[in-house]
Order: sequence, then structure tokens, then C-alpha cells
Amino acid sequence: MDYLSRDAAPFADDFWQQLDNTITETASKILQGRRFVPIYGPLGIGVTNIELDDVENLKEVADNGIIFTAGRSYIQIPTLYTDFILSAKDMQTSQHSGYPVDLAQAINAAEQAAIQEDKFIFFGNDTLKIDGLFTAAGTQKITKTDWNIGENSFKNIAEAINLLVKEGIYSSYSLLISPDLYLQMQRIQPGTGILEIDRVKKLLHKRVFVSPVLGKEKALLISADARNIDLAIGQDLQTAYLEQTELNHKFRLLETIRLRIKRPKSIIQFE
Repeated sequence: MDYLSRDAAPFADDFWQQLDNTITETASKILQGRRFVPIYGPLGIGVTNIELDDVENLKEVADNGIIFTAGRSYIQIPTLYTDFILSAKDMQTSQHSGYPVDLAQAINAAEQAAIQEDKFIFFGNDTLKIDGLFTAAGTQKITKTDWNIGENSFKNIAEAINLLVKEGIYSSYSLLISPDLYLQMQRIQPGTGILEIDRVKKLLHKRVFVSPVLGKEKALLISADARNIDLAIGQDLQTAYLEQTELNHKFRLLETIRLRIKRPKSIIQFE
């Protein structure tokens, strides 16, 4: 069974190859969550549920000949999707003239899908009660000082690292920040000749990630190790053929993903 319905579509393999390459290249330029959150999968479109372990409380419990795993729950892997339409006239013209297909609408959809994925990773979904990095319960918090002044940003980040170390969380420290905070660190520190952002990048081994999805005044430090967090992927970002509607061709860009926060205290928010 062709889940993506590509066999039913009137297109040659080279079109699908062009479309897949365009989608991947476009999305990869925008996606930030995948740059630091470990990937678990892809597991396949048929995997709709997955276990979520509370690392701090995970253990096997035996009672009267019955053994079960405490600290483990099972969660759904939802589908994220974005639809787009390509003109049938344009595709016919391309086929007969030999010109490349204009994939502007597909590029727009790939950008929307990438933004949607990052929003889902960072903020989850309130309606579905799905946690994101900024909305999960049990994360740690630090009062953020004014990053426009002196060494405040460096000191706050160093404080956060020290807090993680005290909790026994030692590896893969990554900083996720909004563009405005990133710009605030583009200042030369008096007496050093070094930009504040360069000091921070050196402290974090260059693991600094900026996303416009965050809006303004948003930052967190995370130990992005697979023991603490990962992104479970069933179906990775792919394009399916839906139908021909009003003589044009309708497609669906989809993926099935779920963020698994196994150790909430490995996340520190600056508030």
C-alpha cells in the first residue's frame, strides 16, 4: 500500500525527486529544534504511540507475581500537516516544454511546515495537552537580568550551567534564544575586545540556536542528551498526493512527531 498515494498521481519519478529535494532543502534552512534535540526514529507511519519514561522515577515493580514498569506512560504521536496546490496548467506546460516545474507553493508549504514543527517542539499544544520545551511542568527557572547591560547574559548562562551541574546533569548544553536576545549579545565587552555572543558560544562549544518562532525575550538552556529528551519521529517530513480539485493538484506535506521530555529539570528557562 502506497500510504502517500503517489502511485495514483499522474507524475513521473523525476517530479517527485525534485519535489522531495526542494521540500528538504527549504525546511532544513528553517528548522532549529532538530539541530539540538536528539532524533529517535524514523519509526514508520504505522507507529502511532510510544512510551515516555520519567527518568527520575523509572523502575520495575513486582507485586504478587506481577511485574510492571513504574514511571512509564504511553503517548500518541500526532500528525502535523500543511496542504498546498500546484497548477495543472503549469505542470502540463512544464511537461511539454521541458521547463522545471514552478514549486513556489511547495516552498511556501515547506516553510510553514518547518515553522509549525518548531512551534510544536518549543510550545507544544495547549488544546491537546502536549508539552513543549517552554510549557513542560517541572522545568527549572532563573530570573533573567537585562542582557543589554554588561556581562549579564554570560553570567545568567553560567549560572544556569552551574545549576544543571548541581543536579548531576553534565552534557550537551544548548542555548535556544529569540532573535532580539541574540542581537543584544552583539556587543564588545569593555577591556576584552570580544563580543558577548562569542564568549557565550565558547562557553557552550558553539551550541547556540536562534529561532524567530520564539517571539521576543525568550531563552532556555537545555542539556539536550537523549537520556533527557528526544524527538520521536514516526513519518518524517514527506509529501502525499491528495486529489485533483478544480483541475489543479492538491498535496499534503505531513509528518508524525512527538517531543519526549524524560527529565524536565534538564531544561532551564530564563524568565
